Amino acid sequence: MLRFVASFFGAIFSLLTLGIAAVALSIGAVFWVYGRDLPSHESLAQYKPPTISRIYSGEGHLIDEFARERRLYAPADEIPDLVKQAFISAEDKNFYQHHGYDTRGIAVAAFEAVKSRGQNVRGASTITQQVMKNFLLSGDRRIERKIKEIILATRLEETLDKDQILELYMNEIFLGQNSYGVAAAAQTYFNKTLAELAPHEAAFLASLPKAPSDYHPVRQKERLRARRDFVLREMRENGYLSNEEYKVEVAAPLRSVQNGDFPSFRTALPPRDYFTDEIRRQLSESGRVPGIEDEDSFFTGGYTVRATIDEEMQVVAARALRAKLEQYDRGTGIWRGTRKSIPVEALGDEASWREALGDVDVPRDIVLEDEWHPAVVLELGASDARIGIEGVDEDADGHWIPAKDVQWARKLGKDGRLSSRAKVAADLLELGEVVLVRRMTDDKDGSFIRWTLRQVPRVQGGFVAMDVNSGRVLAMQGGFSYQSSVFNRATQAMRQPGSSFKPFVYAAALDSGYTPATIVVDAPIEINTPQGLWRPKNASNKFYGPAPLRTGIERSRNLMTIRLAQEVGMPVVAGYAERFGVYDRMKPFLANALGSQETTLYKMVSAYAMFANGGERVEPTLVDRIQDRYGKTIYRHDERACVDCSSPALTPGWGPRIETNREQVMDAITAYQLTSMMKGVVERGTASGAVKLPVPTAGKTGTTNDARDVWFIGFTSNIVAGCYIGYDQPRPMGRSAYGSSMCGPVFQNFMKKAVAKYGGGPFDVPPGGHFIKINRFTGARLPDNASGPNVVAEYFRDGADPVFGVAFDGGFAMGSNLPLVEEARAGGQQVTTSTGKKAVVGPKATFGTVTSGGLY
Repeated sequence: MLRFVASFFGAIFSLLTLGIAAVALSIGAVFWVYGRDLPSHESLAQYKPPTISRIYSGEGHLIDEFARERRLYAPADEIPDLVKQAFISAEDKNFYQHHGYDTRGIAVAAFEAVKSRGQNVRGASTITQQVMKNFLLSGDRRIERKIKEIILATRLEETLDKDQILELYMNEIFLGQNSYGVAAAAQTYFNKTLAELAPHEAAFLASLPKAPSDYHPVRQKERLRARRDFVLREMRENGYLSNEEYKVEVAAPLRSVQNGDFPSFRTALPPRDYFTDEIRRQLSESGRVPGIEDEDSFFTGGYTVRATIDEEMQVVAARALRAKLEQYDRGTGIWRGTRKSIPVEALGDEASWREALGDVDVPRDIVLEDEWHPAVVLELGASDARIGIEGVDEDADGHWIPAKDVQWARKLGKDGRLSSRAKVAADLLELGEVVLVRRMTDDKDGSFIRWTLRQVPRVQGGFVAMDVNSGRVLAMQGGFSYQSSVFNRATQAMRQPGSSFKPFVYAAALDSGYTPATIVVDAPIEINTPQGLWRPKNASNKFYGPAPLRTGIERSRNLMTIRLAQEVGMPVVAGYAERFGVYDRMKPFLANALGSQETTLYKMVSAYAMFANGGERVEPTLVDRIQDRYGKTIYRHDERACVDCSSPALTPGWGPRIETNREQVMDAITAYQLTSMMKGVVERGTASGAVKLPVPTAGKTGTTNDARDVWFIGFTSNIVAGCYIGYDQPRPMGRSAYGSSMCGPVFQNFMKKAVAKYGGGPFDVPPGGHFIKINRFTGARLPDNASGPNVVAEYFRDGADPVFGVAFDGGFAMGSNLPLVEEARAGGQQVTTSTGKKAVVGPKATFGTVTSGGLY
């Protein structure tokens, strides 16, 4: 009997043993089959998640950020224990005990699934498994994926420690509102850092991984609160909160940025503008900065960019350009509005029209005299119109546009026809029409007068200002409003520079042996071209006879410039323009001497900086320094050496010596001569009525045929700035449009503030020359003690023998007292150039191929 019992139980034991072994072998076989060809978990040790690239101003203020996924990477040692505890309590309370998977959790989940016949299927994934799913596997709910997940989780636990795994999880997880990782989510929902979070706020974030869209803080507020309170209970049960702390935290209201309880972090950022977007565009170009290959690598690389922008001066630049554009636009007397409207049926209820107005795509980044607001026409009265204004509460009597505010304009219909001048608001406005308005205030005390209609001008323009020595761009405005048009007219618009190009012709001449006193004849020219007979003319339609180079540039004489370009040779002029970076390749047509070939404002301002700094090459930049996600500097613009920055012997109050290693692209004396002549443009030439600064200022106007493009570029001893204005589709702007009248005031308004902030002084006189007084109208030499309005001291090179009283006319040299038609010195004359070599000044080859042009 005993033997039978023993045999029976032995058989049972054998069966159980064999069964367990079979199950174990089966499980082992399953894991072996699914364990093959799995992705490498070891790569996670070197994982670099996509993170936000941020742009800071020179003062260290965050001004913009770019990201595909909004993630701020937080190392494990910078994530507070409170935040870790909240997520562990919500997602995996045994995280620090298990080895990658939770057997008990899997069993409970399986039991509940069987019990509910598949109706209650809940996850049993540990944090380690979720890391595997998020990084290496798909998100499907098949058993095969779960097995692979467990295998990889076990392997990962052998490779990384718990804090490293938790770091990966808490930086990768999606928490809604385009926020990835806990640091970005804390900023998005509370506008706080992780260290500033209270326990109930940490529990709020820990509630989101399950399904962020199901726990929206506004639409699903009560559901989110219930989940948050559950996480707080788990934190108490796990020993992370005391009973007293739990009672306080669970009673706390559910607050968030989305509910309006905190200001959004975005309110601290200025609206995106042309400056930061141009940084994005330039850094996205392959090969510009090591490590940044394209736009995607910039958006995901987590770079810290220190921009050159001066935030104060950027505001000044934007307002100066906007003011002139709006002034011109209102001068046309045409009302276009926004061409947007909302349904009339939405106007009866304030909540409805406010929601509809908020969805309309109109610019919201305009500040000019005051902030511009989107508004909608709610009612048309006999003479006035009642409007509802975004972000402005309704008054008891409502907000109104009076009749007198519209009587400056005629309405441009959708068919392109102009109506008669408006008399009442209804002549311009329609019910439901979306408009832009701003407060009109009293100039004396700032008191409110009324709301006034505004519109984005059709005419556009650009403005750039930079340091003449370093090329650091201090301000850039690429149009009236970035939100209205992202096209950057400072860097992307190819326009004809007109007479603002002339300094490069004169630079080529001065370096070729001409002097500021050289006489060139201003007389009619006719040239046969393939396009027909070309008769260039001066802006005044007059001819002035012989005059020195100074007068030619001060008065912007076209015919003198053409003759000078022919004498020097257009290939030489083209070489100068290319050397200064105005063009990559300039076509050697004679009309291009008058600025008929297109370039950008950014290139022109950069080139003028080289006039101002004595002829040294300037590489313009919007960025001072770029650091990677680890803080390593990968780009620095200024490569100059600071000789005694660390010297203890440096005299207090004195700046250190900076050794330049820049290329000399122009002779320093030539640069000073040209600067001196362009000072004359500002003091008594074409810009004299528009630019009046308290420091020496030089510059040049530019106005193309029919005023399709108008320019002014000028500089002091340390700042160069330039303005361009014109229609995006070039067309005439009218007889009153000139570089001096339109761009001159923009430059003046900006530079007044720039000079007050940065100062300015006399332009440096380079060694190797001497001053001689001449008559600025005739070029005749005067005694050293001469004085008067016609006297100017010109700078000549030492050792050079200035030639006075000789005029050049299209390759013919003539005595100043001879008729213009009499030929003299047909062979030219020998002079000393800026390099010390001998050259012949005078007749050159034939005109060659010439385009039609004649800009002034």
